[in-house]
Amino acid sequence: MLKQRIITAIIMLAILLPALFYSAVVFAAIALILITAAAWEWGRFSGYDDKTSLLVALACLLICAGSWYAGLMGRPPGALWAVAGALWVLGGAWLLRGGVPIWARIPQPVRVIIGLIALSTAWLAVAQARMIGINFLLSVLVLVWAADIFAYFAGRAFGRRKLAAAISPNKSWEGVWGGMTGVVVLSLAWVWADQRFAQGIDSQSFYSILWSHGWWFLLISVLFMASMSVVGDLVESLIKRSVGLKDSSGLLPGHGGVLDRVDALLPTLPLSMMLAFA
Repeated sequence: MLKQRIITAIIMLAILLPALFYSAVVFAAIALILITAAAWEWGRFSGYDDKTSLLVALACLLICAGSWYAGLMGRPPGALWAVAGALWVLGGAWLLRGGVPIWARIPQPVRVIIGLIALSTAWLAVAQARMIGINFLLSVLVLVWAADIFAYFAGRAFGRRKLAAAISPNKSWEGVWGGMTGVVVLSLAWVWADQRFAQGIDSQSFYSILWSHGWWFLLISVLFMASMSVVGDLVESLIKRSVGLKDSSGLLPGHGGVLDRVDALLPTLPLSMMLAFA
């Protein structure tokens, strides 16, 4: 299993890193392929078989391609990010409050619509973030990864109180606080690095944009982002438990599926655009 994880990770990095630094268009195209695969997995989450789930993937592909053709990738739609952010906050709270049984009560077409909205806005956000600049995009991605890494080690060392035992038994409140502490340190360090190496970066980072509105706005925003990354993770865990799946698929050997790798990014990508530009 570890060998599979390492090989898959190396292959993914060999594809994504050159695309990230080569051009925004190439990166957006590869991200679109991944989101389309995630939409197929979402079709399975919605109770459809593999073949029918291909239609869900096709619908997601057409929505994203249509927004690309319409020029939205280079034109920040501020209202869209505000709506997407509100849907994630309210919808995420509603799902987690309802627990594992709530997913089965939602009609299949509604489940599909939820997924199409979440996936297409996440793709548009990551594509637009790359258009803004590599530094901006990386600062958002690293926030989510840092929150997860710090939460893991803090949970292992200090975890006592379960966060949501029925949904994700391994998560603890101590892990959440550790993740939040980590992203605060990360954000301050990144702001310092932006100022120290201003001549060598292609864009402002997410943190520097927040800092320009005041240190308090940066602090509140990164704590909010860290908490919403947990919401994204928990929502996917809730759905998988409801439909009886351990992984979203086997598309990424050793890692599960695409949704297993991007679940925390689904809310944080549009929310980062909302906080920075809406």
